[in-house]
Amino acid sequence: MVDERNRTSPIVSWRTLIATEPPEIFYGFGQPVLSPVSGTIVSVYDGEPDNRARRSWLTILPYMLGQAARIRSGVEAIAGNYVIIAPDDADAYIAIVHLQYGSVQVVQGQHVSERQHLGNCGNSGNSTEPHIHIQAMDSTDIHVAHGVPLFFRQFTQWGPGPNDLNEREEAIPDSRSVVSP
Repeated sequence: MVDERNRTSPIVSWRTLIATEPPEIFYGFGQPVLSPVSGTIVSVYDGEPDNRARRSWLTILPYMLGQAARIRSGVEAIAGNYVIIAPDDADAYIAIVHLQYGSVQVVQGQHVSERQHLGNCGNSGNSTEPHIHIQAMDSTDIHVAHGVPLFFRQFTQWGPGPNDLNEREEAIPDSRSVVSP
């Protein structure tokens, strides 16, 4: 989530420049995440704690240097808490990752409806600020899955510029954009 100026948090302090920050100060943290499709839950994980947020290069650089260790730790260390859905009307699978620890509301095998509450936005896994990563893929196994284009019926797209905002319908978002419903 971002505000009208494309900021992820209303708070800027000395911690923003040189230290980690609590995820709770970010707009998106703890916000409900709704299912983008109707389908069956094929995989769920809710065991990764949320990370402290990092906006400063002083905190991001050491985090980046630990990337290899996270990869060796497995999918959960990268995806964090996640839900994978097999949509009723598609051959792809939808993964929604970086959910808030303890917030997942669904179980494997459960059928969900579009817009049903899945969990909350978190900062788990390979995440420096609270956000949701959503991807369409050709397998339920994140280890080997290949991404496929993710089509949205309607959305607002923020481009890389602070005033680059437009409404889109029946499209795939542009690279380097922020998408909101």
